[in-house]
Amino acid sequence: MTSDEVAPGTKQPPAAAGTVDRSHKGEAAPAVSFYDPAGKKTSLADFRGQPVLVNLWATWCAPCIKEMPSLDTAAAAMRGKIRVLAVSQDMEREKVGPFFTERKLANLAPYVDPDLGLSLAYKVNLPTTIMFDAEGRELWRVSGAMDWAGAEAKALMEEAAA
Repeated sequence: MTSDEVAPGTKQPPAAAGTVDRSHKGEAAPAVSFYDPAGKKTSLADFRGQPVLVNLWATWCAPCIKEMPSLDTAAAAMRGKIRVLAVSQDMEREKVGPFFTERKLANLAPYVDPDLGLSLAYKVNLPTTIMFDAEGRELWRVSGAMDWAGAEAKALMEEAAA
């Protein structure tokens, strides 16, 4: 899948970059497993109790790579208010850790979803970022790359942290 393709089963064309979608507000997070940085299985349910921003991305996705530095900055700025998870959709897990190291992404941890469970559950293209409240309900999602250090993203995250 290239950066401008959609996940299998998706019927709509990719959304414009940085498009905020609130049409899924209130929907529960899917019961899908992925791997934490230590290689242990986890799921979004394990992060309940604090708002969670989930960024679905891949090392081969140019818009994903472009937004990573600003996502890293946002993770630092929102520490203690919002948990930011960068969940790679790469099937080759071993590429993800070095990607973070090479780009000095110090505020993000390399979570991996090699089975594409989250992308398939949401039927989305990459990058897609989904904000969940502390109870695991979706607040909004952004289809396409966004400047996570910009004013619009900051306002969205502050809204979720309130």
